Amino acid sequence: MRAQRLISYSGPRLGKLTRRLCAVLIPGLLLAGCFRPTANYDPWQVPQGLTGSQTPTGISTQTQILTLPRNTITPAPAGPTPTPNQPAPLPTLRAQTEEYTVVSGDSLERIALRHQVSVGQILSANPDLKDPNLIEPGQKLTIPPASANELATDFKIIPDAELFYSPSAVGFDTLSVAAQFSGKLYRYSETLEDDTTLSGAEIVQRVADEFSVNPRLLLAVLEYRSGWLTSAGKTGVSEDYPLGLKNANRKGLYKQLSWAANEMTRGYTLWDNAAVAVWILADGSVMRANAAINGATAGMQYFFGLLLGKEEWKQAVSPEGFYADYERLFGFPFAFSIEPLVPENLVQPELELPFRPGDTWYFTGGPHVGWGTGSAFAGIDFAPPGEEFGCYESQTPVTAAADGLVVRSGNGVVVQDLDGDGIEQTGWSLLYLHVASEGRAAEGTYLRQGDVLGYPSCEGGYSTGTHLHLARRYNGVWIPADGSLPFVLSGWTSEGAGFEYDGYLIKNGHTVEAFNGRADFNAIGR
Repeated sequence: MRAQRLISYSGPRLGKLTRRLCAVLIPGLLLAGCFRPTANYDPWQVPQGLTGSQTPTGISTQTQILTLPRNTITPAPAGPTPTPNQPAPLPTLRAQTEEYTVVSGDSLERIALRHQVSVGQILSANPDLKDPNLIEPGQKLTIPPASANELATDFKIIPDAELFYSPSAVGFDTLSVAAQFSGKLYRYSETLEDDTTLSGAEIVQRVADEFSVNPRLLLAVLEYRSGWLTSAGKTGVSEDYPLGLKNANRKGLYKQLSWAANEMTRGYTLWDNAAVAVWILADGSVMRANAAINGATAGMQYFFGLLLGKEEWKQAVSPEGFYADYERLFGFPFAFSIEPLVPENLVQPELELPFRPGDTWYFTGGPHVGWGTGSAFAGIDFAPPGEEFGCYESQTPVTAAADGLVVRSGNGVVVQDLDGDGIEQTGWSLLYLHVASEGRAAEGTYLRQGDVLGYPSCEGGYSTGTHLHLARRYNGVWIPADGSLPFVLSGWTSEGAGFEYDGYLIKNGHTVEAFNGRADFNAIGR
C-alpha cells in the first residue's frame, strides 16, 4: 500500500503528609488514594448566611440559574506542616560549553529550557545572533554552561491534588463561589473565538475542565494577580491581560487562564520527568531548583518565573506571596492533600481499541500531550480509513474503549468515567477528542465497551485532519502513554520513541509504528 500523509495531529505541538489514619468521609467518593481533610472539616456544607446580589445583566442563562449563592465557604483550618518528601531527582547542571544544531520547530526559549540556561545567556554566547526570533534549522549555536548560584526556596505552596482537577475539588461550585465573593469576575463576560459567550466563572470552569487544573487554584491565581475574585480589580491591571502576560495572542480571560493552566501543568510535568534543574525567570535570572519541593509547588514556581523578575518571584513563592492569598480565600491548602494521588500499584482497566471489529484505522500519533502543550504525554491518535485528506466528515464510528458513563460532552470532547461513580475527577476517565457534534454521545449516556460514541472530526482543540485523540487520566492526573503504566488497547501496548508523536503499538511480537498518514506499517485493526 502506498503511504498517504494526512498531516493530522492533536493540539498545537504547541508524567507527604504522614497519616496514621487513611479514610474518606465524603459520601459517594471512590478513591484509590487517601484524602486527608482536617478533622471535622467540611468545606462545602456550612451554615447559610450569604444571600448574594442579583445576577448581573449580560451573564448567560446557565449562569443565572446556577450562580445564586447556596453556601458560604469555611476556610480549611491549618493542619500539620507537610512532611518532607524524598528529594526529587534533578538533572546535573552542565559545566561545559557545547554546540547545538537548531532543528525544525525550535525556538530560543525551548532551546534555553532544554539546556537549563536563559535566552539572555544564549544571546551573550552568540554575539552574531542579532534577532532571537530568527533562527533556522541547521544553524549552530554555542550553549554556555548552566549556572545558577542561588538556591530557590524549599517552601511548599500547594499539594499536588490542588494543581490537578482531582477528588479534592469534588463538590466545588465555581459559579457559586464567584458569586459569593462578588468581585469583577462575577460581573465579567467574554465572547470566545467560537462565538460562545461565557461569564467569568464559566470561563474558569471551562479551563479547569479542559486542562484538568483545579478551579480553586485558577481562582486563587486570578485573585493574586488581578484581585478580580474579591474586588473590582487591582489598579493598573488591564482587562485584556488580567494575569499580566502582555501578549496579543493571549488577550482576554479565557486565553490568559488557559495559558496559566498549561504552564503550571508544564512545570509539574518537567519536574515529574526530572527534566528541570533551574528556574529561568522573566528578567533572565536563573535560580537553582530545590529538590525538596513537590511537583505542584514546582509547577507554581515555574509559572511565576514566566511572569516575574527575581525579587518579585521570591516574594510570590514565599509564605507571604501567593500562598497567603490562597490561605485567605480557601484556608490551609494541605487540608486538601490526597496522597498518593496516583498510587504506585495502579492498574489500568481493560481497554479496547476505539473502533469496531473488522475496521482498519491508522496509528497516526504516538505518545504526546493530553491537552495543550504542558501535560504529560498522555495522548495517542488514530485516523479513520478512507482516501480523504485534511478535515472531512467521516462515517466510520468511534466506539467506547470501556464501559462507563459519559460525564462531559461538547466542544469536540467526550469524557467517559470508568469507575462507576459518575464523577470525572475521581478514578479512571478517558478523554476522546475531535468527536463530531453530529452523532456524539450526550452527557449522561451509559456506554458499553464497543458502543458507538461518535465520529472522528477536526472539532475541538487544534487539528489539521480528521482523527481521534485518546488520553487517560486518573484522579485528574494525565497518565503518560509512554511511562511505567503504558496505554494498552486490545492487547496493543504503547511505547514512546523519544520524541513527541513518535512511538509504537506492540502486541505478540508485532509492531505498528506511528505515522502521520496511511500506510501498511501504521494500519491497525481489531
